[in-house]
Amino acid sequence: MIVTMRDAWTGEAIAEVAQADPVSIERAISAADAARAAMAALPGWRRREVLEHLLVRVRENAESLAQTICSEGGKPITAARIEVARAQATLREAAAEAGRLDGTVLDLDRDAATRGWRGLTKRVPVGVASLITPFNFPLNLVLHKLAPALAAGCPVLLKPAPATPLTALKLGAWLAECDLPDGAFAILPCANEHAAPLVEDERIAVLSFTGGLIGWDLKSKAGKKRVVLELGGNAACIVDAEPGVDLDHLAARIVAGAYAQAGQSCISVQRLIVHGDVLPALRDRLVAAVRALPHGDPRDERTVIGPMISAAAAAKLDGWIDDAISAGARALVRGARSTERPALLGASLLENVPTHRPLYREEAFGPVLLLEAADDFEQAIARANDSRFGLQCGVFTASHANALRAWDALDVGGVVIGDVPTVRVDRMPYGGVKDSGLGREGPRWALDDFSATKLLVLTGARGGCA
Repeated sequence: MIVTMRDAWTGEAIAEVAQADPVSIERAISAADAARAAMAALPGWRRREVLEHLLVRVRENAESLAQTICSEGGKPITAARIEVARAQATLREAAAEAGRLDGTVLDLDRDAATRGWRGLTKRVPVGVASLITPFNFPLNLVLHKLAPALAAGCPVLLKPAPATPLTALKLGAWLAECDLPDGAFAILPCANEHAAPLVEDERIAVLSFTGGLIGWDLKSKAGKKRVVLELGGNAACIVDAEPGVDLDHLAARIVAGAYAQAGQSCISVQRLIVHGDVLPALRDRLVAAVRALPHGDPRDERTVIGPMISAAAAAKLDGWIDDAISAGARALVRGARSTERPALLGASLLENVPTHRPLYREEAFGPVLLLEAADDFEQAIARANDSRFGLQCGVFTASHANALRAWDALDVGGVVIGDVPTVRVDRMPYGGVKDSGLGREGPRWALDDFSATKLLVLTGARGGCA
């Protein structure tokens, strides 16, 4: 089957993409399974060369990739260019790690029975890796899975998001320029309902999934394979009584963290918890900044808020905002939904959203920020933790004691002091707790999921290896 991809803003046809059917998916799994030994035999320097080749290609085609990201997903062009730059950083990190799958030497000579024994360990690829990626970072989040899997020596099966497959297909074309074993990789655009074998097939050793809470359902169907899940959140940001920065800078960072690329980021600021002493002055600055946010054509370099990924996504969030207001929330800024472009939803800023409403409890994944007051830092931490999600939290405080308290007490995978939770450096361990997922991404950390420790024991004279 052929699917016509359309520009997220203009609706014009931009590409035709062949969809993987059950027969082609089975062939790809069989080929990847047959490639396990050949991929494992590739030395580290060859794996590094493959990743360096991708890095060169991404660098050479940086503007074309940014334009593709902008067109297929509606991401503002400035944000798309930042994603391409981050993708290069991800590839550099993964290429460096490809030569660092080091082992250890163990002293097993701990009693008379093991006198003279030594142990050696090395990291080996676990086998076929199934990678399922989301629409919001169609290049860099693909590479956060693809690059470390290749660095470890795993054959890979990549299913990009149905709405944004084009950058992944470009990566596949550049991988085809490398001298890799047959079956080493497959890019498999397909409808979600056809992806069951990429989750359930027993020949697959590890499933790495980024997306919604359906990930937990996939985990239940994955059988004995390893599973890595990055499932998003409704990130909080805490502002202490003494935030440690001036309020103009603080407002600018919060607005950037909440509304960039229409808020479609797993760590977008959704809940802002502010000490009551700071709230009035910060509120005024936030209202002014949110009202000034430019929205519209994602190719306009001034645009911050482009279209959401679909009209359905915009309608859902618009309904949640109406529901919160009906339940008593105060709309400081209410963004309108475009009638001409139904995927475009303006920025909203709400105060005192009831904590039982979907807008507070669930992941909004759109251009909205919820403002609430806290009497003290402990109450702010408690409110930040009042979520089934736990990905990252930002904390603005001038107190070292409160910074360490936040690190200890916040039930999240990462705490960012002095900035918003939207901060992500591509070499750091990234992932969450609770409903936000399992495992950590970032090339250095993802290698642990795509490789395993293998032991060699030298038993001394009795084993002939004195």
